[in-house]
Amino acid sequence: MLPLLVPAPVVLPEAGWTARAAAHQRRMDVWLDPHQQRRRTGVAHPVLDFLFTYYSETPGRLRRWHPGVGVVLTGAAATEWRSWPFHAEVEVRDAAGERVRGVGLDVPAFLAKRRTSVGWIEGLLRGTAGRPGQFGCFGMHEWAMLYRPEDGEVRHPLPLRLGQAGTDAVVESHRVQCSHIDAFRFFTRAAEPRNTLRPTRDTQQQLEQPGCLHATMDLYKWAYKLSPAVPGELLADCFALAADVRELDMRASPYDLTGHGYAPVAVETPEGKAEYGAAQRAFADRGAVLRDRLLAVCRELLAPA
Repeated sequence: MLPLLVPAPVVLPEAGWTARAAAHQRRMDVWLDPHQQRRRTGVAHPVLDFLFTYYSETPGRLRRWHPGVGVVLTGAAATEWRSWPFHAEVEVRDAAGERVRGVGLDVPAFLAKRRTSVGWIEGLLRGTAGRPGQFGCFGMHEWAMLYRPEDGEVRHPLPLRLGQAGTDAVVESHRVQCSHIDAFRFFTRAAEPRNTLRPTRDTQQQLEQPGCLHATMDLYKWAYKLSPAVPGELLADCFALAADVRELDMRASPYDLTGHGYAPVAVETPEGKAEYGAAQRAFADRGAVLRDRLLAVCRELLAPA
């Protein structure tokens, strides 16, 4: 018996889905081609490398478009998808009511391996979406990662815009209120007691909130963790948002990146705070839409269970 997909799957003809796959590759190559060229020449990028080092998805997997859960690919070219993990041949009815065979996500096989992860991601996304955004941090998490560092605590070999003493003074003049475990865990030992929260992996689902730049960037991580159940367009949208957020995160950091073409957002000034807050709110709005789309994927996966 052919595997059962979700009810009423979307059936895509070959011409339609191959065009979408090609468009996805062209879109991702805008980021992937320069990254791979830098790797070949041994040139590091202080802003964009983060998207390929901190986050673990490979360029090869990013290039590959997936239809996502609830979609069936038809046509001769779809047969190659049967060899990809969590895909199988299925039989469905098209819009005219005719039986057609195609290839789609094998939901039972996917959940057999990933059910726990899907449930955890759904809980995190749902909890984050249900909280009000906090917009008063002004990017102090990056400054706290450089506050009075001890040996081995300096993360990037980049000049500091205000020098070490000036960086320390900015931290001491602000309320540090980081809610994200994967930012807080990089705080210097001197900075940790200055944070108003103590985020841990166990409290991540309870503390993440939609104003946090790192929570917004991490939508990309949850998108590829849910792959191949996430459609390629959603993965690319999450990657694009992460790239934009990363730029603000580093422009508002203590580092001097003018030599790399990035003007600073001087969050130690009222003007910089206003610029940062406006961008943070705009990113939160974009993130809310993508978070809802990721939640829809999780719920479609979990509904049959």
